[in-house]
Amino acid sequence: MVDLAEHRRARHATAPVRVICFSFLAIIIGGALLLTLPISSKTGEFTPLLHALFTATSATCVTGLIIYDTFTHWTVFGQSVILMLIQLGGLGLVSFTTFFTMRVRGKLGLRDLRLAGEHMNFGNVVGIQQMLRLIIKVTFISEAVGALILSTRFIPMFGARGIFISVFTAVSAYCNAGFDILGFISPYTSMTTFTGDWVIMLTVCGLIICGGLGFIVFNDVLTSRKRWKRVHSLMLHSKIVLITTAGLIVGGTIIIFLLEHDHTLNGQPFDKQLLASLFSSVTPRTAGFNVIDYAQSTDLTRLFTILLMFIGASPGSTGGGVKTSTVMVLIMTVYSVVKGYDDTIIFQRRVDKSTVYKSIALVSASFLLLVVAIVMLAIFEPDLPLLNLAFEAVSAFSTTGVSAIGSGDLTAASQALLILLMYIGRVGPISFILTMTVRYGIRGRDTTRPEGKIMVG
Repeated sequence: MVDLAEHRRARHATAPVRVICFSFLAIIIGGALLLTLPISSKTGEFTPLLHALFTATSATCVTGLIIYDTFTHWTVFGQSVILMLIQLGGLGLVSFTTFFTMRVRGKLGLRDLRLAGEHMNFGNVVGIQQMLRLIIKVTFISEAVGALILSTRFIPMFGARGIFISVFTAVSAYCNAGFDILGFISPYTSMTTFTGDWVIMLTVCGLIICGGLGFIVFNDVLTSRKRWKRVHSLMLHSKIVLITTAGLIVGGTIIIFLLEHDHTLNGQPFDKQLLASLFSSVTPRTAGFNVIDYAQSTDLTRLFTILLMFIGASPGSTGGGVKTSTVMVLIMTVYSVVKGYDDTIIFQRRVDKSTVYKSIALVSASFLLLVVAIVMLAIFEPDLPLLNLAFEAVSAFSTTGVSAIGSGDLTAASQALLILLMYIGRVGPISFILTMTVRYGIRGRDTTRPEGKIMVG
């Protein structure tokens, strides 16, 4: 018989996960209802519920996939709703409510601390209040600085309208959302008009990278300023995130340049090609802006972009994907097995086995989910290339938002499937499974079981 006390402990441990998942669901539903209203659309008519739900999910899950061009279809009110959803979705309703609770009460209760710690991927409740302050401060300072820099380019181009464009773009970039309101230039243009503008391109890239690093890394870097050997004093997690991020950006830029300089970037000056390649290396992890037409890109570029999207950003950030540290743990686990080590070793540090198991479970669950989703999309859309359907599925799950086929041209069944993928990708497949499970799992920490032998390889 299952120990009742252990069962209660399992329920108590899983409760924050449910709160987080349902908070995202509440934001999505509320946003969808607002977007259906005639005041939200420029036609003055009700927007179909499925399309409003798709847009609200994409904004809240900071994805960027769209049914309608954000400028062409939505009014200023509708665009403001989308902007609010991006901000709430990027930081999470839990971060906002917990922060304001802390400001009102002056301190947080144990339940609030546990909830915030689970939401931020923080290992313990110690330092949660300081982390919350850092999250809010870094977010609004980064977005304000980004908007200010962008306004130096957008205001001269578009006058007073450039102020809202700058703010919208800065928030969308920092939250890794990928929405834009530049459709008055050309519908679905994204950032293609500004491919050669170094100020706009580098500012957007910088915001995406800052939002995707994770607040734990920010906290560690800022804290290390007070120590002597700054780089060596960083946590193992921060080192992995920074090195992996830099490697993916540099490597991605080189590979995309080699694949596309004679294709979609053909005929452009070298510096413009290089800037477009850099931008196309940063945005798939996981922002959704684009400067190249993925529908016209090479198959290898789309395959490589799928890999970048699947990896995504880093834990505790505004981005999605399985995360950089997860992939690094798996790579180093394989390396450690080849070297004959009993444990996963990274930078002369032993990685806890529970972290390795969690990484394997996350990547395996994500991969299986995507395989099922791609097969379903292939059934729903038999006339579309399988690679493009895989591109769309991974883009939705990783909350990236770039597209090679156009979400608005898909059937209702495909759009509903993408909504589910975006939601699962934002809350995490493991968290989603825990939330949807009727009976909570029982931890077997105190149970000794006989060992079984299995041959592998």
